[in-house]
Amino acid sequence: MPVAIRLSRIGTKHKPFFRVVAVDSRKKRDGECLENIGTYDAIKGELVRFDAERYDAWIQKGAQPSDTAKKLYRLAKKKAAKVESKPAAKAPVKKAAAPKAAPKKEAAKEQAPAEQTTTSA
Repeated sequence: MPVAIRLSRIGTKHKPFFRVVAVDSRKKRDGECLENIGTYDAIKGELVRFDAERYDAWIQKGAQPSDTAKKLYRLAKKKAAKVESKPAAKAPVKKAAAPKAAPKKEAAKEQAPAEQTTTSA
């Protein structure tokens, strides 16, 4: 039984959405599949989910991927490499709390009597 890895459309009219599936190559495009390997959102142009290990397992068994399935596999590998190479996000540094407004008022009260003494003298 020749197995192919190809896309199966599950989206509605004008909203293409695909599954990456392992299927008998003699079956219909949207027919019964052997395994669902991933999903692809064509409008956004991004993989929603892709199981690269299962893809590799089917290739080892002799499955023939379509050109589009190969592209999506490369896209998944790039995405995984970016996630691995990305450094851990640092926690945002909290600034020390500013002193309350009460000390400012006290400073203003201290200045006011000083001004009165200078004007009365």
